[in-house]
Amino acid sequence: MPENPPAASLHARINSRQPHTARIWNYWLGGRDHYEVDRAAGDRIRELHPGIGDYAREDRLFLGRAVRHLVTECGIRQFLDIGTGLPTADNTHEVAQRIAPDTRVVYVDNDPLVMVHARALLTSSPEGRTDHIDEDLRNVDAILEQAARTLDLTRPVALMLLGVVIFLGDEENPHGVVRRLLDALPPGSHLALSHTITGPAMAEVDAAVRYWNAHGTPRLTQRSPDEVARFFEGLDLLEPGVVSCSHWRPDEFRAGEGKPAEVAMYCGVARKA
Repeated sequence: MPENPPAASLHARINSRQPHTARIWNYWLGGRDHYEVDRAAGDRIRELHPGIGDYAREDRLFLGRAVRHLVTECGIRQFLDIGTGLPTADNTHEVAQRIAPDTRVVYVDNDPLVMVHARALLTSSPEGRTDHIDEDLRNVDAILEQAARTLDLTRPVALMLLGVVIFLGDEENPHGVVRRLLDALPPGSHLALSHTITGPAMAEVDAAVRYWNAHGTPRLTQRSPDEVARFFEGLDLLEPGVVSCSHWRPDEFRAGEGKPAEVAMYCGVARKA
């Protein structure tokens, strides 16, 4: 069974000369784990699309709301979080273990800086457990094999795919990759997924994506709301369906603030029957 690489080899893989999405996301969220090249790229993207930083914040708030719902209302005690990103406030295990301390969480990412920080910061409650896998979303079998060291894959699991499927091109059959992961999980499991969208009236978003794909890594692929909804086919989609991250059950957490503005990051949560 593959072992996660030592810290020295992870550090050797870090490229501080080219902007990386995980570090730019961290910059937009107010974190400290980024380089000058990431800040420069992040600022340029915000010039092209001033609302881009809201995506990061709303995606993070969606994560918290989804995890709380999955733990409190669905009884989920196991999470497979792929495309973790750099640790920040209210990571998946922190949200879940505040409610159910025995929750188990496996984080998966292929960015070396993410893995270095994850091992140091994403630690479990005494009753639960966390693990960290250095792997690519495309390598489904390897992810499942290693996740089984921590998770019981015969019991329901919440598969978290927030802002990561965008890095699979259409030629890589992203819907098939998600389906293979879900096929390995038992009934009662859930999928929580978020994805940047595109549409006829989103010229600023498209310009920001073009800039990113010309200068940053990894490249990303936008999809329409209908294409995002396809990831949930065959599952029981929870209300309110596939919507802007800012509109997924916000009322109980933003009482009195009114309906938040939409962002071009759509999401949904669904149950496998």
